Amino acid sequence: MTNGSDVSPDTMKGAGWILFAGVMIAIAGVMNTVGGIAALDSANFFTADARYIISDLNTWGWVLLILGIAQLVAAFSIWGGGEYGRWIGVGSASLNMIAQLFFIPAYPLWSLAIFSLDILVIYGLVVYGGRQGA
Repeated sequence: MTNGSDVSPDTMKGAGWILFAGVMIAIAGVMNTVGGIAALDSANFFTADARYIISDLNTWGWVLLILGIAQLVAAFSIWGGGEYGRWIGVGSASLNMIAQLFFIPAYPLWSLAIFSLDILVIYGLVVYGGRQGA
């Protein structure tokens, strides 16, 4: 029995994951952009006496700001159906996972929440990202 379209259930499931990954990477991008700006401004919600493995809060603010902007670009490209958005999304989410592990001393729960979002984004883009045209 068909519903009049050539869209398989696997493609529909993949489309849902792609939309989900786009939304999650947009959320992570907004959170990273806001967190990066707050770190550059030395906002009070970061731990005051945190010790960083590499550099200081200002440097990590720039890293998060750049990653957040890259994630927002990836989200809009993913929603537009661009293949580059998929790879930018996987790359920026992977780099962001590493950055969040280094950023844990500043704000542990925030970092772990964004780390978890990145895992879901990578899963959705890697497993279902190539099925858009299938």
